[in-house]
Amino acid sequence: MSDTIEAKVIEIIAEQAVLEVSDVTPTSTLEDLGIDSLGLVESIFAIEEAFDIQVPFNANDPSESDFDISSVASITKAVSALVAEQK
Repeated sequence: MSDTIEAKVIEIIAEQAVLEVSDVTPTSTLEDLGIDSLGLVESIFAIEEAFDIQVPFNANDPSESDFDISSVASITKAVSALVAEQK
């Protein structure tokens, strides 16, 4: 399941960054990919919709969020945890 989650998260982030899926790796940071704050918010919305979850993210103060956005891998881990909580 987590491989599927990772693939979907990478797909969403690649789409927001206007990159090929192959250009996005688990170690990529959003900054590396050129995703700005608006792209981040759009990515969060797309992730919420794709996985039918609520992401605890404060766009006004990302550092105060429990949702780790430091890398694609950390986003995948956080999404996996939220999906597991929902079941």
